[in-house]
Amino acid sequence: MILLILVGIFVGVISGFFGIGGGTIIVPVMISLGFGVKEAIGISILQMLMSSIVGSYFNYKNAHFKIKEALNLGLGALCGASLSGFVVSSIDEIWLKLAIIVALLISLIKIFYFRPGKSEKKVSNLALFIIGFCIALIAISMGIGGAVFLTPILSGFLGMDLKKSVSLGLFFVIFSSFAGFISLSIAGLVNYKIGFIVGIGSLIGVYFGTKIHHKVSSQTQKYCLMVLYVAMIILTLNSLIPNLK
Repeated sequence: MILLILVGIFVGVISGFFGIGGGTIIVPVMISLGFGVKEAIGISILQMLMSSIVGSYFNYKNAHFKIKEALNLGLGALCGASLSGFVVSSIDEIWLKLAIIVALLISLIKIFYFRPGKSEKKVSNLALFIIGFCIALIAISMGIGGAVFLTPILSGFLGMDLKKSVSLGLFFVIFSSFAGFISLSIAGLVNYKIGFIVGIGSLIGVYFGTKIHHKVSSQTQKYCLMVLYVAMIILTLNSLIPNLK
């Protein structure tokens, strides 16, 4: 239990700092601790739901995003993630892991080319909804909240300030993880006890993560994001090796 709480605290700090739900870390870590990938996804979703609510509250207090644009993304996420239980139940574990690796590689490349200070493009409410829907459907099926993919899209393609993108990403995770939690629960894929223990630890960590997020520069956050993506790719590749034998 102590180990799980410590994992939760670590993930919470990362979640608050990078504006992600923490699934990119929790899933590989849970797999390395002996959990199956589908069980790891269920644990991840419950933890993300808890940490994203608390982290978004702190971000909103610091005025890093507007509710209207966040809700458009969130409603799309709610609809897309609601189909995740069907996707996870239907796809073999090895393909889920490969999908995670490919998605992380694409996100890493896009963040690498991101340059702070670009002019932000105007996006319609419908476009935000569609972006939220597609990302949530794919990400929640991997046990990832989606912010890890949303941030590169908002900053890399739409020119949004990185701090704003990070804050929007964490708010987005509230909706995607909630719908994913319901869908995966119906499919019988959530370990409530382990997920709750890890989630409690993440609530402590997310407080400190959001505090750090508000103090560092966008450029520093960009480099830290790149390190995170590389670490998660290595962890997931390592967990993929047994499936290839």
